[in-house]
Amino acid sequence: MEKLVAKGAEADLYFIEWNGLTSIRKVRKPKKYRHPELDRQLTRTRTNHEADIIQRAKQFGVSTPMLYSVDNENGVIVMEYIDGIKIRDLVDQLDDGERYNLFKMIGYFSGLLHKGGIVHGDLTTSNIIKAGERIVFIDFGLSEVNFEVEKRGVDLNLMNRMLTSTHYKYQEALLAAFKEGYRESMGEEADEALERMDEVSKRGRYIDKN
Repeated sequence: MEKLVAKGAEADLYFIEWNGLTSIRKVRKPKKYRHPELDRQLTRTRTNHEADIIQRAKQFGVSTPMLYSVDNENGVIVMEYIDGIKIRDLVDQLDDGERYNLFKMIGYFSGLLHKGGIVHGDLTTSNIIKAGERIVFIDFGLSEVNFEVEKRGVDLNLMNRMLTSTHYKYQEALLAAFKEGYRESMGEEADEALERMDEVSKRGRYIDKN
């Protein structure tokens, strides 16, 4: 069993059967515009990097897919299929209290990532899945290990932009819940990162106007 489920700029995702388990196979695509040897080196590095960050996130208490196999030579990661619903698609199905609790938890886990030096790189409700009681962060292809406030602020701004564009009816309440959870796990470092989020947002609005 193999079925293409998503095509991306960097990688394609397939449903596969792996040792009797429904799994996801992520395959990084060769870039024809790059020198073949450089492309192989980048594929190896980025595949290893993504797998390492997925494991690192677990160490800091954030749920991520279980890794089954990593083939860095061919740019392939086989991982757990998360049978749940993306937060993006779940928001409208919840009542106010459920939404608040959910986004407080998302903020809390986002804080754990940042506290552990992980910047997700695409922190949106499309890359978080609720599977039963688990809140699972996925797609670490753009992630990096970085403790800079600027990087954290950019990460947080991505979430805020998603709330504003996709979940605008609840944006204010969801952001407040997210911030509460984020402060709980980040402690004293939270305010600086959240202030930088506001700065990044203002920069973006200024660029849009010009």
